Amino acid sequence: MRTGDDVGVPTTPDDDELELIRRSGAALRAGRLSLAAGTGSYRVKASMSRLAHAMGVDRHEAHVTLTEITTTSHRGRSFRTEVAEVRHVGIDSDRLARLEEMVTDVEARASESGTEARPDDVEHRLDVIVATPALYRPALNALWAGIACAAFAFLNNGGPIEVLVVLVAATLGQAVRRTLAHRGWNPFGVTMLAAAVACFGYLAVVTALHSAGAITTRHEAGYVSAVLFLIPGFALVTGALDLARLDFSAGLSRLTYALMILTSAALAVWGVSSVVGLEPVPPAPLGLAPGVLLGLRLLASLVGVLGFALMFNSPWRMAFAAALIGMVANVGRLWLVDRGFAVQAAAALAALVVGLLAAYVAPAIRVPRVTVAVPAVVIMVPGVTAYRSVFSLSEGDTVQALAYGVQAALVVVALSIGLAVARMLTDPTWGSER
Repeated sequence: MRTGDDVGVPTTPDDDELELIRRSGAALRAGRLSLAAGTGSYRVKASMSRLAHAMGVDRHEAHVTLTEITTTSHRGRSFRTEVAEVRHVGIDSDRLARLEEMVTDVEARASESGTEARPDDVEHRLDVIVATPALYRPALNALWAGIACAAFAFLNNGGPIEVLVVLVAATLGQAVRRTLAHRGWNPFGVTMLAAAVACFGYLAVVTALHSAGAITTRHEAGYVSAVLFLIPGFALVTGALDLARLDFSAGLSRLTYALMILTSAALAVWGVSSVVGLEPVPPAPLGLAPGVLLGLRLLASLVGVLGFALMFNSPWRMAFAAALIGMVANVGRLWLVDRGFAVQAAAALAALVVGLLAAYVAPAIRVPRVTVAVPAVVIMVPGVTAYRSVFSLSEGDTVQALAYGVQAALVVVALSIGLAVARMLTDPTWGSER
């Protein structure tokens, strides 16, 4: 669209306007891919703006929510406004890293050569990224989820039987979720079905072992851990960070989505519990020696974060970086809680450590910070507490539901505060609104 005396008069776009259309479209496509891969609105806006400027756009503005992008690109007297919708919400750390690398490279080449990047070249590089297959086959992706949840089971005071059975049940649940999600099924229905499969799978295995005489009790307490692969960690963390940036439309939409996913999973857990007559009662501590407990917590935290990172399609070096950071932070958090620290205070300190370490580790291995920080924090999200809150609410125990719900909310807020403070301390664009 042109501005000036000819406003309102239908005209044929000239060459400059056609170029603006192509450049705006390339930047918007990169933003859509980033949003669909799970990053926060702040990163989507920054990537589109950097790419647009490298292609010669004078000014690029965007409004981003969980599923929609509205952009306006200005070049000379012309401007173009476009709207795009993203219906598939998922996590793909490898794609996020490739997109970030592409934007950085295009920006650097344009700066070094003193010429504008060509939209055709940008589109070609985006085609290559889209055509890149997932790093892990569906069976491996499901196994990573099972490994992560098995580590969660131990950190939630589960014993060897719970850990092994959770590994099987969560693997089955993630396999169902991935299959149905890739076929375009409704995410909330998929979440409920995957949670039900994981719960029934867990109970079926322990019941079979009990009937065969392999175990003397049914070990029902671990079945909540079997659904923790459904925790919307990326949405919770990026939504809270969007709110910290005063981007309320994006932050609230992400947190609403995360809450609906948690509720869908929790209702499925409650449904299974009602059918088989179980309650998600917190198991008693294992009573291990301090040294043994510390070693196992270090191992479980490392393996848990590694499993989640690989489930998010992270390359191995990215996943190991996240796992090492998460291991240090999570074990430190548990150590503080054991010594009487408030759970939310320990969570905030642990998230601060994650954010500070990610600020130095991510650039060193040339990956986006969010792909390292979020998997390291996901293992600290109180998924079991949130599920117990919805279970108690469904059972009519509003006092217990409120207690669990407030505790879970405080921990999530604390994690977000820790990450936001770390960004403010290490990123000038977060420390100042200029």
